[in-house]
Amino acid sequence: MTDAKTRIDEIVKGNDVVLYMKGTKSMPQCGFSSRVAGVLNYMGVDYADVNVLADEEIRQGIKDYSDWPTIPQLYVKGEFVGGCDIITEMTLSGELDQLLEAKGVAYDKDAAEKIREANA
Repeated sequence: MTDAKTRIDEIVKGNDVVLYMKGTKSMPQCGFSSRVAGVLNYMGVDYADVNVLADEEIRQGIKDYSDWPTIPQLYVKGEFVGGCDIITEMTLSGELDQLLEAKGVAYDKDAAEKIREANA
């Protein structure tokens, strides 16, 4: 388990934005992962994707690491942000924009606004 925790820690701290997901950002393999990856892709956020289906140690390890039982999991600047429901709520409320701005992560503000308009 220590090996998985070390690898997770290195990835989380070595990238500004990381999404632990089922599948990849170009080919998500579950609806929840697809939703979060879709938001990040549409908003033009540069992020690392980690496919938990490819490594059982990482799949369980990320749940232990964050003390969060579900996947996907989004990390921004080393900090756990949340899963699908939280990211969806933050996107629609504008909180995700505020977080990305506060952390110095580039994203397309117009795209974020279009998501909110489409869901109003």
